[in-house]
Amino acid sequence: MAFTISISHFTPITFLYFLLLSTCHLPILAINITHILSSYPDLSDFTNLLATTSVAADLTQRSSLTLLAVPNTFLRSSDLLNHRPPSSSTNLGDILRYHVLLEYLSWPDLRLIPPTGKLVTTLFQTTGRAPNNFGSVNITRNSNSNSVTVHSPTSNATIITLLKTLPYNISVFTVDSLLVPNGFDLMASETRPPLGLNITKTLIDGHNFNVAASMLTASGVEEEFERDEGGAGLTLFVPTDEAFSEMSASNNFQSLPAEKKAVVLRFHVLHSYYPLGSLESIVNPVQPTLATEQNGAGSFTLNISRVNDSVGINTGIVQASVTQTVFDQNPVAIFGVSKVLLPREFFGKNPIEVNKPITGVASPPEIALPPENLPGIYGPPSHLSSPPGLGTEVSSAANRKRGGIFLWCIGFFYLLLVIN
Repeated sequence: MAFTISISHFTPITFLYFLLLSTCHLPILAINITHILSSYPDLSDFTNLLATTSVAADLTQRSSLTLLAVPNTFLRSSDLLNHRPPSSSTNLGDILRYHVLLEYLSWPDLRLIPPTGKLVTTLFQTTGRAPNNFGSVNITRNSNSNSVTVHSPTSNATIITLLKTLPYNISVFTVDSLLVPNGFDLMASETRPPLGLNITKTLIDGHNFNVAASMLTASGVEEEFERDEGGAGLTLFVPTDEAFSEMSASNNFQSLPAEKKAVVLRFHVLHSYYPLGSLESIVNPVQPTLATEQNGAGSFTLNISRVNDSVGINTGIVQASVTQTVFDQNPVAIFGVSKVLLPREFFGKNPIEVNKPITGVASPPEIALPPENLPGIYGPPSHLSSPPGLGTEVSSAANRKRGGIFLWCIGFFYLLLVIN
């Protein structure tokens, strides 16, 4: 028996009402945190630290978070900037990840926190380097003053103001102090001896990585890697000699110019130390690489997951697996992989130019501003308030978006009239 569904009782006006309801909330495509913070000079140091580590790239894959940003005045008085060597970022990435709360919190949410506190997980917990629940912070509210404080086992920070928000996706608060995870000693980072690893020699001693060793030496990126080893650490995925010999001639890898080959080599490196156990239990499979840091958030990422009792690495072009551990001593891990990791940015259907803007790709939407400075709700305006004209630009963009939806609805309304 055939059934016929009639839409004659579903009036165009009713349909348009439901259509508009379904389009009133548009998702974030990506969180570009450095762009969001770039308009605030008082946060320039904090923004620069996010950009020079892989943390900014980590956040592009998140859809719901709260960032605790530290203004220059408080950051410069901390040991983070005063007691680390210029070429090192020891523990820096994880300290910044400790300021990223993995849930959206608004001012009303904070006002409802009981005096006993609320435990919130941070991005640091997802790295596998936080023992027990030391990757979490405890947020408390003083019932008398209504002030909100974030506690770690070794430090506290009081929230100053709400800087930006897009409901249920991202909030950015400023705090009056740097938060330091348990077990981190910023004063000790200045005297930490370098590992002194010779990556090329280590690969040659592995007896099956001669091609990769030669490419590292010729490109000059080996020195770049060794300079970075003293920070959050490095994890290198090195193709075996067989992986290079089995590579299809049609991918034109050997014909790449020298600067693009260097990008491909950086694409094989994560700017964090991951022993094999951490790779096997990695929480966020999409990982930025050293190439991500030079070419923009969201680009040149690796998808890492456990596949058939091994660690699988998917580039969007090839699927490789970890075949052996070549070297593992904190802060550097080197693993052999079964294939050359080819980035889709170079070997996909629409390859891009290195370090050049990509045309024809929509920019992430601007984060809308809330009425955080309304009297009686959020207190007096902050010196970190939004720059003049920003609200007008966001409003104008929203009006254009609504206009496009309205025109689409008119066309659909006409189609319904024709059908009826």
